[in-house]
Amino acid sequence: MENVVVGAGDLAAHVDEALAVQAVAFGLGPEEVAIRRQIVLRHLACPGARALEARTGEGRLVGFVYGLPNDRTHWWSSVVQPYLRREGNDGWLDDSFVITELHVLPDFQGHGVGRRLITEITDGATEPRSILSAIDGDTPARRLYRALGYRDLARPVHFPSAARPYAVMGAPLPLLR
Repeated sequence: MENVVVGAGDLAAHVDEALAVQAVAFGLGPEEVAIRRQIVLRHLACPGARALEARTGEGRLVGFVYGLPNDRTHWWSSVVQPYLRREGNDGWLDDSFVITELHVLPDFQGHGVGRRLITEITDGATEPRSILSAIDGDTPARRLYRALGYRDLARPVHFPSAARPYAVMGAPLPLLR
């Protein structure tokens, strides 16, 4: 496994490179990538938004994460709120740092890159907790999140354009090591 360095990066300047990682890791087609490009750039312009990159020693981007303090007026919050309310967990939308996207190229998964990305970005959060959504299934990502202290807050959650159901998960900060 190549040496991978995790650190701050200008994700807005490298959005196409990041979306290429997401396309491979998440199986996205060109139309979906084009839509997500605008979403990522809009998110990164929000107050408190932060991003980290994972790069090889040769500079190849192999993973990234970004997030921001949650705002109940954002689209994601408006979609998940009824599901969280149903479970008595809608208070998690307040004072939370949202992991908006976390993706690692398949060849680099299972080597601690995702763990380093999510723990380093949440270590810098001023909020007392973190929330995220993940495909609802027994996936490596969900196993990682559980190992870091995330627990299910609501599931199944159905996003309007997603074919698969999701789970909303939350964890107190700092994350478990």
